[in-house]
Amino acid sequence: MKSYLIAGGSSGIGLALVKKLSEVGHQVLVVSRTGDSLEGLPGVSHLAKNLVSDDLMEAELPATLDGVVYCPGSINLKPFRSLRPEAFTEDFQINVLGAVKVLQAAQKAMKAAESPAVVLFSTVAVGQGMPFHASIAAAKGAVEGLTRSLAAEWAPAIRVNCIAPSLTDTPLAARLLSSDEKKEAAGARHPLKRVGTAEEAAALAQFLLSENSGWITGQVIGMDGGMSSLKIT
Repeated sequence: MKSYLIAGGSSGIGLALVKKLSEVGHQVLVVSRTGDSLEGLPGVSHLAKNLVSDDLMEAELPATLDGVVYCPGSINLKPFRSLRPEAFTEDFQINVLGAVKVLQAAQKAMKAAESPAVVLFSTVAVGQGMPFHASIAAAKGAVEGLTRSLAAEWAPAIRVNCIAPSLTDTPLAARLLSSDEKKEAAGARHPLKRVGTAEEAAALAQFLLSENSGWITGQVIGMDGGMSSLKIT
């Protein structure tokens, strides 16, 4: 049995990952604003925090953490000319500074574990270049830089990797996938002709937390239906 901290684990990919870890008997602490969706899950506890505005202290966390996953994100798609500086600041706070806050609080507990791992989340739009993604791509680009920097600084004690998904069917993307027609159109832009699922992303995160990925660190792993590397005519 291991102990994990999942930030933003009450919905979407985070909740799917919490369920997977709970099913195999691990202890999971979820840090998120609300925890109603976690009721009845064995081994799962909840700490109510808004990770943008609230502090997270070492003393609030378990003494040992085998892994930390930071799931909160944003989808802020607007033309560049209409993006005010405050929008860039908000996306940076949610995606980068929230992760920094969690990782700084959890570092001591991870160092007490035998083979700890960190998983962060980026987006295909960092490497691909997509219109209307300036704010979120800038923030997630910083997440990728943070991934590589911490992987180097914390090696060999703590592994750090990042998943870069394309559009995934989660509550965060509900506005973009609110009908079958929208889902079909979004899927058609990918070589595999569909959008991803929360369960698929959670399965990759679970793998990156496990000993099966013990020789993987400092990587940004695309999970995007082939969008970032394939062109299908």
